[in-house]
Amino acid sequence: MRYVPNLLSLARLVATAPLVWLILVHTPGAYLWATALFFLASITDTFDGRIARRYKLVSNLGIFLDLTADKVYVAAMLVAFTQVAIVPGWITIIIITREFLVSGLRSLAAAQGVVISAGRWGKQKTLLTLIALGGILLSIGLGGQTAFPLGLSTGGAPHSVPDYLLVISDAILILAVIWTIFSAVEYIRGAWGLLMDVAMPKTSD
Repeated sequence: MRYVPNLLSLARLVATAPLVWLILVHTPGAYLWATALFFLASITDTFDGRIARRYKLVSNLGIFLDLTADKVYVAAMLVAFTQVAIVPGWITIIIITREFLVSGLRSLAAAQGVVISAGRWGKQKTLLTLIALGGILLSIGLGGQTAFPLGLSTGGAPHSVPDYLLVISDAILILAVIWTIFSAVEYIRGAWGLLMDVAMPKTSD
């Protein structure tokens, strides 16, 4: 039981490679397999933290694996979606830039002995992003293909259930982008004091 949370996080990280490969294959069958893999990986994201907290197995390694797996998982999927022209590059850039920004702010805060916890916008952003990505995988796997005014996918007007599912997923992804921006602002406001603080030069003994 001691290593279960870390193994679950590691499994999610390892699952990124086959998930990206399935997206790049870019066929309905591959997307259905990717949907199943995405669902299983999302379950590990739910249970690794719960198990660690319930059995008091929280560790620095576990926190690192959990955070790293989440960021790599989402970023890799977005890049793959962009490569096959399902998600436009500007969405991928905004979401990944936010991750770099937050990581930088947390590193700066940690160097000063300050902990910046996840905010409300950040948690909601993560949920919206995962729902959107899962919905896109499933809808395309079922044959969904529809046009979106912001360049999210290609095809004609929606005329089937998978088409409408894709439209809904695209709309949720737009919401995730908006939440991503608000989350970045939230982190910047929380770390503004650190950013404006003048760093003292280190002196040698």
